[in-house]
Amino acid sequence: MTDTDSRAETRSSAPDPGGTPLALAALLSGTLVGTVSNNIVNVPMAAILADFGAPLGSGVFVVVGFLLTFTATMPLVGWIGDRFGRRRVYCASMIATAVCAVGAATAPSLELLILWRCLGGAAASALGPAVLGLLTWLFAGDRRGKAVGLWASVNGIGQAIGPTMGGFIADGWGWRWVFVPLVPVALAGLIGTLLHIPRHPGTRMHFDALGACALTVGSGLLILGLALVPAQGVSLIVVGAVVTAVLILAFFVWHCLRVPEPFVDVRLVAEPRFVRSTLGAFAFMFSLGATLLAVPLYVVDRGRSGSVAGLLLLAIPASMVILGPLVGRYLDRLGARRVLRAGLCVLIVGQALLAVAVGRDLIDTPAGPAGIAAILVVIGIGTAFVQTPAATGATRSPAGAQGTGLGLFNLVRFGGSAMGAAWVAIALGSHSTTGYVLAFAMVSGVALLGLLGSFLGPDPTPQR
Repeated sequence: MTDTDSRAETRSSAPDPGGTPLALAALLSGTLVGTVSNNIVNVPMAAILADFGAPLGSGVFVVVGFLLTFTATMPLVGWIGDRFGRRRVYCASMIATAVCAVGAATAPSLELLILWRCLGGAAASALGPAVLGLLTWLFAGDRRGKAVGLWASVNGIGQAIGPTMGGFIADGWGWRWVFVPLVPVALAGLIGTLLHIPRHPGTRMHFDALGACALTVGSGLLILGLALVPAQGVSLIVVGAVVTAVLILAFFVWHCLRVPEPFVDVRLVAEPRFVRSTLGAFAFMFSLGATLLAVPLYVVDRGRSGSVAGLLLLAIPASMVILGPLVGRYLDRLGARRVLRAGLCVLIVGQALLAVAVGRDLIDTPAGPAGIAAILVVIGIGTAFVQTPAATGATRSPAGAQGTGLGLFNLVRFGGSAMGAAWVAIALGSHSTTGYVLAFAMVSGVALLGLLGSFLGPDPTPQR
């Protein structure tokens, strides 16, 4: 079977007996690389800004630049994976991610560092849709739920390794060295994929170039416009970018509704289960993006080291790692929507507690670090309860059967992270305690919107 077989053959060609543990490990290594690449600079951000003498409004693009390209290109690389084979695209992504990590580590200026981070985001963008797509292809029924649970745990491990490792490495050897560990992990995942994952058959399909261009440009321009607010305020450039982005995305929806073979079948995307899953994913990633940037900035601003900030952040992913497999194992028994709502409720409470804690400068009290860590554990529990049902719901929906659908899900998911980071830069314009309170209060409000979205539509018929 070639990489260009028919769509029908693609959907029925999952290898027998399905995914192996080694194949799953190879896929999870890509998840680890993508997650760590995303948050490896959060804790060293203060050191990066000091090294280049840059303000937060400009330096935030080291984080947001990666997320912008990572997010905007996901549907496109999802289509490329469907067309040419997901394994092939996944392998290319791992190689390019390693190259961009070396480029970022050796960047002589902030501008070049941001450029390498943007290229790294584009390189890593295939990891989200490719991993979820290959998991869907290799694992079915209960095995899929367990595989997605492990995927959620590795996401948690990545959230743990990135900020914590970034803090320790930056304190010990300098911020440039934080990119170096990504290279061997990416190469190990590449070798494991070539050895243990069968070739994924591509599909001959029409390419809706206009739809793909509209979605990529519109979503990227929207994130860019919001990211420019900390540096430029609500300027004509920002307003123009956001308005133009909204118009382009509206055109994208109109275009996809009228052409016979759209880039994304927006009718499938409108299915309630996919919408609920996507809104939940946006909410928890907005929470993560904001928390993983604001907490280390707050801790360092209060005179603690980057290592302390990294250790405190470890509380979030540690909770995710422990609970991820359990949520995946019992998800169908408990009910995905029930678990999703419980997690969003916990996130609302956790972010509200964090707003109160920073408002009272809890970190400066004797029990402050332990209190902050306890609140971050609550946030990690909420994240674990949202992440797995959101991803499982997306992969089980009709839209999730297509690479572009999974790409759109990941676009919204990581778009939430980018907007969360951008929101922190906006709220911290004055670097005051009030800014931190406002930052976490908004995150709680976004989680509330995700909770309201979970009530959309009826429960689907269970699929095994």
